[in-house]
Amino acid sequence: MKPVVSALNAWSCVVISIFAIVILSVLGSLYGSNNHSFTGSEGDPEDGPAVAASIYVAVIVYAGFFVFCGFQAYLHLRDSRGGAISLR
Repeated sequence: MKPVVSALNAWSCVVISIFAIVILSVLGSLYGSNNHSFTGSEGDPEDGPAVAASIYVAVIVYAGFFVFCGFQAYLHLRDSRGGAISLR
């Protein structure tokens, strides 16, 4: 298989996806536990678990990006070594 995106884009997507998964997971857990600093004032949402559920959907989307971009990066690594079977 040939990679669809460039190596720089694939590795950038991998790094951004990892950071997004970590940060959004922390935010989702804080909203899910009804932490008073996130759900306590007037401008904050009242239903913390509903907000946490939508944040976890975003985590799943970023996990999909991570898998796709990680596979693209793997294809670039394999291609730079001479293909699936190297005869060197």
